[in-house]
Amino acid sequence: MTLWQHLVTWLQRRPATPTRREFALDSHLFATLQTLARQTGQPEDALANDLLATGLHALSQRDHLWQCWQSLTPREQQATALACLGFTNRQIAARMGISPETVKSHLRAATTKFGVHTKAELRLLLENWDFSAWL
Repeated sequence: MTLWQHLVTWLQRRPATPTRREFALDSHLFATLQTLARQTGQPEDALANDLLATGLHALSQRDHLWQCWQSLTPREQQATALACLGFTNRQIAARMGISPETVKSHLRAATTKFGVHTKAELRLLLENWDFSAWL
C-alpha cells in the first residue's frame, strides 16, 4: 500500500470534527513557524495546518509521479529522460539508435501514462527530477 493510500485510509477513519493534536517541533522549526505566522498574519495553528496539508499533497504527488514512471518501459523511460534533459526527438533517436517516429511513440506513451498532452508539459511535471544519469 502506498503512502497516499495509507493517508486516505487514515483520513477516512478520522472523526468528522477536527481533533486537536500536539506535535513536538525542534526549536529551529518552531521559530520558523512563528516567523512565517507573523509575516502572513495567520495564527500558528492555522499555518501549521496549511503547511501539513501542502506537504501531504506534495508527498502524494511525488508518489503518483513515481508510480507513473515505473509504469513506463525502459525505452520509454530513456526517451522521457532525454526529452526532459532538453534533447530533440532527432537527437534522442540518434542516441537510442531508433527512428524519430519511434521516439514520438515512446513519448506519446509516456505523456499518456503521466496524464499530460505534450512533451513540454511532461518536462514541466518532472522539472525537479535529476536525469543526469541518462547522459
